[in-house]
Amino acid sequence: MSQRDGFASGFLAGAIFGSVVGGIIGTLVATRRDPEEIAEEERQIPTNSGEAKKALKRRQMRASDNESMEMETARRSLEDKIAQLNATIDEVRQQLGNVNGTSSTSEQLNHERSLRSEELR
Repeated sequence: MSQRDGFASGFLAGAIFGSVVGGIIGTLVATRRDPEEIAEEERQIPTNSGEAKKALKRRQMRASDNESMEMETARRSLEDKIAQLNATIDEVRQQLGNVNGTSSTSEQLNHERSLRSEELR
């Protein structure tokens, strides 16, 4: 019973302490950015608002291009892994079929593989 009595106050104290420590660590990490990166950003800061908007749009376009490339790379990687997994499943299924004395036809395997790929999408 004594453990339950102090649970709420201990939980609240832990949450507050964790928030304070996390905030301090986050601040320290944010302030220790790469000096070259900071210098580059300072050089890119334009003098008037029109140039500032153009620079902001350029940065956003570069970021979106990088994100789309990363997404495409991730998608292709995932497709490759799914293909490897399907091939491994087919091999194991054939091995188990040969052990049990029933070999499955390639048509059945292709049909099952297409069903699995449709389920994943």
